[in-house]
Amino acid sequence: MLILMGIGVALLLSAVQIWGLHRTTTVKTSVFLTLKNIFFLHLLSVALFQYIFHRRHYLITSPYGTPDFLIYMGLCVVVGLAFLCIDLFLAKKRPETTGEKGKGLLTGILCALFVFVGVLCVTLTNWSKAEFGDLPIDQALITYLSPTVGSNTIDIISAIEGPVFFAFLCAVGIGVFSFAHISFLARWLQRTISLVLAIVILLGGTVYGVWKFRLADLHMHYFLKSDIIDENYVDPRKANIQFPEKKRNLIHIYLESMENSYMSTENGGFMETDLIPELTQLAGEGYSFSHLDKGFGGPQSAVGTTWSVASMVNMSTGLPMKSPIDRDAYKREDSFLPGAWALGDILAEEGYEQTLMFGADADFGGLTAYFKTHGNFNIMDYKYAKETGAIPKDYNVWWGYEDEKLFQFAKEELTRLSNTGKPFNFTMETADTHRPDGYLEEDAPTPYPNQYANVVAHSSAQVYDFVRWIQQQPFYDNTTVVIIGDHVSMESNFFKFYGFPKDYRRSQYNVILNPAPGVASRDPQILTERNYANFDMFPTILSSLGATFDGNRLGIGTDLFSGEKTLFEEKGFRYADKELAKRSTLYDREIFGDPN
Repeated sequence: MLILMGIGVALLLSAVQIWGLHRTTTVKTSVFLTLKNIFFLHLLSVALFQYIFHRRHYLITSPYGTPDFLIYMGLCVVVGLAFLCIDLFLAKKRPETTGEKGKGLLTGILCALFVFVGVLCVTLTNWSKAEFGDLPIDQALITYLSPTVGSNTIDIISAIEGPVFFAFLCAVGIGVFSFAHISFLARWLQRTISLVLAIVILLGGTVYGVWKFRLADLHMHYFLKSDIIDENYVDPRKANIQFPEKKRNLIHIYLESMENSYMSTENGGFMETDLIPELTQLAGEGYSFSHLDKGFGGPQSAVGTTWSVASMVNMSTGLPMKSPIDRDAYKREDSFLPGAWALGDILAEEGYEQTLMFGADADFGGLTAYFKTHGNFNIMDYKYAKETGAIPKDYNVWWGYEDEKLFQFAKEELTRLSNTGKPFNFTMETADTHRPDGYLEEDAPTPYPNQYANVVAHSSAQVYDFVRWIQQQPFYDNTTVVIIGDHVSMESNFFKFYGFPKDYRRSQYNVILNPAPGVASRDPQILTERNYANFDMFPTILSSLGATFDGNRLGIGTDLFSGEKTLFEEKGFRYADKELAKRSTLYDREIFGDPN
């Protein structure tokens, strides 16, 4: 709608210029003038619409009402009249030869390109830091190299409307300055000023982006090698894993961006009022591993662990998720880390029925390929819900469908699984607490002044009700429930709103309920002051099912229930994490490849 309005004003402006001012008769000149008017009128009107009237979106106009469209129409008219004034009073130009115009055009294009790249390095870096927090370079790399099907397109649109548009606006500005003839400047001086300024912006922006985004770490990820994985990796195929005669069911609930900082300070969190009292209660009833000496804490945000897909890989393989040399390694439909031997592979060999459930598209990040090739899971995602009629085919909320439906569908699937006569592994992930701002369901209470706080609080209550339902089912006595935040939240506005200090260590929520008899201990040396990572959950989850294995280690993870030191406890977090960021010969050869 905004585009059509702008085109209409531009066509009217062009008609006045062609037949009223210039008396232009050639079709070529008329078409060029019209296209130029459409481009520049839209560009300036959108800039005013966004920066003066603070309209967040111009690619998504569905939230706008009549006043918004009238504002944009008014801006187009004002810009159009400004163009006419410029045409009337500044139309006289110093005659230029074709060679001078050619030099000006070439310099303008070059300057525009330099400025676009330089400004984009700054704006995109600042935007990503504001939207996602301190995004590690390994996450950015792997996200880029992974399938984006099912991703939240609002992020892409926001990037285009924000940092990309501003960089483009600056590029057009320098291009016009370089090409258009300013009467009081010599043409060579004007072009020289433009080129020098563009080069300074390019170099300054690139240096800023490299520094803020820690792009220098690319050297470590791709060119430096470490033996830390090679020397500490325990292949689950060779670990002599033994299950009890009566196999326990597993329910693994990943909670999007759920962390302990939402708890009250007395429980180890940061808030004056506990945002997640229900989850705090569950953590007290079960076994929660904390980095604190008292209160609830969690794992380190280690390299290759800080986003959803990585978290699932960590907790089911005992490995960090590393950036591949082969850029298509995570995009294949028939394999995903083919050399890894994952939790799904182990349970499949033990006869488990396995289901993965999302309210989003499981193709995102290659999860369909991962869970299909490592355990042949039943994938019940957003696509599946539409195909089976669980939701209408045109239904789309947030990332697909909201958590309220997810928990209802989960109850139905758990009931089915419990009647198969087989042990089962049910894995699910929530989504309402994803950034930006979370998805606030219609019936959610709003006791807090911040939307994300209300979303987090409502999610806590939903999970609590779901767990209580599980505990009332006949299958619960023989079922272990693992509940863990997939990573710390990227909703940076929430932490700014509540004044979190930069040095405050945030950690993932975690609890294991109803582990196998005789496995767990409440010894403080086991549960508190632990220095561990997501990959330690792999052997810990297997142990909670009553499984035993040689050495209490799988992958590079340690069974936390065993009380033995983790990799980080042995070598120190800073040293070990830096080493894990480097290339591993074993990972490249056997995990990305196929050792068989």
